Amino acid sequence: MTSDDLPIGRRVASWRVRRSMTQQMLADRLRRSKSWVDKVERGVRPLDRYSVIQEVAGVLRVDPEVLLGQPPSSAPAGTPAGVEDIRAALARYDTPPTPPHTRELRRQVGHAWLAYQHAHYPQLTRTLPGMLDAAQGARSVDLLVQAYRMTSLLLVKLGEADLAWLAADRAMSAAGDDPLLAATAAVAVGQALRASGRDRLALYATLTAAHRVLPHPRQDGDQEVCGAFGDQSRRKPLDHRGEGEGDRREWAVGGTLLLQAALAAAGCGEHRHADDLTDRAAGVAASLRGYDDQHRTSFGPVAVEMARVLLATQRGDADAALIRHSTIVRREAWRRLPAEYRGAYLLDVARAYLHTGDLRGAARALVDADSVAPAEVRWRPLARTLIADVARAKPAPAGVARLATLVGLTR
Repeated sequence: MTSDDLPIGRRVASWRVRRSMTQQMLADRLRRSKSWVDKVERGVRPLDRYSVIQEVAGVLRVDPEVLLGQPPSSAPAGTPAGVEDIRAALARYDTPPTPPHTRELRRQVGHAWLAYQHAHYPQLTRTLPGMLDAAQGARSVDLLVQAYRMTSLLLVKLGEADLAWLAADRAMSAAGDDPLLAATAAVAVGQALRASGRDRLALYATLTAAHRVLPHPRQDGDQEVCGAFGDQSRRKPLDHRGEGEGDRREWAVGGTLLLQAALAAAGCGEHRHADDLTDRAAGVAASLRGYDDQHRTSFGPVAVEMARVLLATQRGDADAALIRHSTIVRREAWRRLPAEYRGAYLLDVARAYLHTGDLRGAARALVDADSVAPAEVRWRPLARTLIADVARAKPAPAGVARLATLVGLTR
């Protein structure tokens, strides 16, 4: 029996296992009973409503047509074929017989980062397997960490959280005892863990790495991990006078880790702790001026404000989130952020609008995201879920019907 011949319940079970979910975890995310999931997977209960199929597909981070056993009706929809090539590259442990020239590899990695920051995900998906092979054979730890980190970040975008975690873990292993390289790798670890629903582990990993690169390490008596930096967040902003460029780069990575930790804390339901960590990150951002963002964090005051929007959304205060959002997009610093960063953020804003019941606002955010970074909307499972939610309105808000067609949700 081919995968196309499988009953839909068997496909649900297969994807659930692939996403490392138990039946109870899937049930909780769908707000249904474990018995309901079990009956669907065994074929006892039919899964015959497209709206429910969309809901299940959204949780499993696949296209609804994948569960239906049909080819995607639009090429960009579904998991890109190149992901399997990336998986194969990560599974290879042999090194090329002739190590690549470091200068050429550095050029390739630089171009790959540009592709990522401009959200050229199809191009990057094609490029990464060969670049991973080359990086694994090179003698540059820095380039190897960058290649693994970039791979992890892209895989999170494409809904492959567990594979992203593998790539991020490879980056951590490659970084060894270098605290700054380990910190950049930890950013990817945090994102991959959060994407797979492991917020507690993400909180631990990001805070541990942040301690290693930021001033004011945890003092004796601070509460373990989840309370770290709590009192520190109220200290005065760091003063970088007399510090070198290397210190500012470390602080930028550390500030990024604090924001990742804040989002993870919110995912754990620890909203006060999340606010404390964000305040601490704001202090770091206020102390940075003119650094070259060599580690491609896009960290700064506007990144902190964007994180505050996401945190307000997570604690259910979508109205406050949207008020803050309206001020962010008017700032010059917003326009200087990479397209990838802005596009991903606009998807989160669309989700905030949905939480308030403002379908037109959600539609505007999705259309804006598509204009800033089309691949964020057309390649990400998260975007397809949001589009499906907005498109249920009759009539669908302007622009969303076009996006639904582009991503293969035309029913």
